[in-house]
Amino acid sequence: MIAAEILRAAPTAPCAPFPRHVLTPDAWAALVDALQGDRDVALLSMWADSQQVYCLFHDAGNGDFILASVQVDAGAYRALSPARPAASWFERSIHDLFGHVAEGGTDDRPWLDHGHWDQHAPLSPRATPSLMAAEPPQFLPSDGDDLHQIAVGPVHAGIIEPGHFRFTAQGETIVRLEIRLGYLHKGTLGLMRGKSPRAAARFAARLSGDSTIAHSIAFARAAEAACAVEAPPRAVMLRAVMAELERVANHLGDCGAIANDAAFAFLPARFGWHREALLGASFAAFGHRLMMDCVIPGGVAGDLADDGSILSALAAIEGELPGLLRVYDDYSSLVDRMVGTGTVRPDLVHRFAAGGFVGRASGRDFDLRRSPAYAPYRDMAFDVPLLQAGDVDARFRIRVAEMTVSIDLLRRLLAGLPDGPLTVPLPLASGEGIGWAEGFRGDIWTWLRLDGGQIAAVFMRDPSWLQWPLLQAAMEGNIVADFPLCNKSFNCSYSGVDL
Repeated sequence: MIAAEILRAAPTAPCAPFPRHVLTPDAWAALVDALQGDRDVALLSMWADSQQVYCLFHDAGNGDFILASVQVDAGAYRALSPARPAASWFERSIHDLFGHVAEGGTDDRPWLDHGHWDQHAPLSPRATPSLMAAEPPQFLPSDGDDLHQIAVGPVHAGIIEPGHFRFTAQGETIVRLEIRLGYLHKGTLGLMRGKSPRAAARFAARLSGDSTIAHSIAFARAAEAACAVEAPPRAVMLRAVMAELERVANHLGDCGAIANDAAFAFLPARFGWHREALLGASFAAFGHRLMMDCVIPGGVAGDLADDGSILSALAAIEGELPGLLRVYDDYSSLVDRMVGTGTVRPDLVHRFAAGGFVGRASGRDFDLRRSPAYAPYRDMAFDVPLLQAGDVDARFRIRVAEMTVSIDLLRRLLAGLPDGPLTVPLPLASGEGIGWAEGFRGDIWTWLRLDGGQIAAVFMRDPSWLQWPLLQAAMEGNIVADFPLCNKSFNCSYSGVDL
């Protein structure tokens, strides 16, 4: 049997809108074996609770999204990472938080637990005192002549999030990059348990602050699915307005920052000016520059106060964007730094199911607004830019193209806002739901289980889980001096994977 057939043959448990296929340990082992030779079924996310391990798959053959789970047997389960390399970081995180052992996994080193926690497996019902030694962490070996290592972080020169980057280089050429995260672990999943969706929404909004709207939408949609309610039409449209504003603002910041890391000062100045104008417009419209806590389960927290400043900011961006792109193209020294640098091969992008500008710059045509789609995007026609080169230049150009699409979407959304209520109440329900949203980085997923209106278990998957590993691959064969440029072209979230 192929992998998709094994998944579909399993009995289902209720989960909205994707029924959860419950696999036995034997069926799970057969699935792992089948995935070894099946490239059509992509792993999108992996998480756990105290008794089960869950996976979300995408069957590229027919476009289905398949949710599956397996019971943890005597504290262990068959590892998925030999068949899907992207599962490795998830398996390490699951072990640190719940104590479940991925038998046969490709990497059993700690991920979130750096040896400073008081307890091992703090989300397990049987958490034990931690006996793990603290840093230094272990890194993978590299073979070759005249190799040396460069350690960067977790504390950096700028005011940025902490992460450790261990370079193994031969002269200036990078042989291996290994990334060590987990320094921002906040215990978010544990803090959300036992709270109502409305109370827990504040944690979802702060998982990765630059994606506060996208994470809030995914969380709200998961809670609404579990409660079998739908947000009002006006709230749905306002959510999309905020999401597209967030997308444009972040793309503006990233385009400027990429050029800045190539020491080209004019572009970050202009992109930054427009980003600041758009953040100011967001404040005028929704009362917060990042629109944090404006999306809540059941709808939105407040109405649109002003759309004139938004439209004015969009017109200014649209008017100057072609000229900024011409400036980018006309300076050969700038283009030389971008083209061919930090290339991610299309086969790796598909193997890791990377979304957003990282995936689309390397030919992966995937956007949750289009499939499985959600309101209001399912009723709107729009382009999803796609390139094949997979380098820094392609990731820059995808961002610019996506800004143009989002500006058009924003005008249509603002012109078509319906009247009506902004929220609906959430019942004290018990159930399971999964929600999604297309953030500026890519696809965001949230799963939760409610018990009497309170969260019993939850997981929020940021796109960075599947993009960070590709940054490691993109750096091989490049020079050390190009790392800041490549890193900024990915702009993965540290906080988003530390939970």
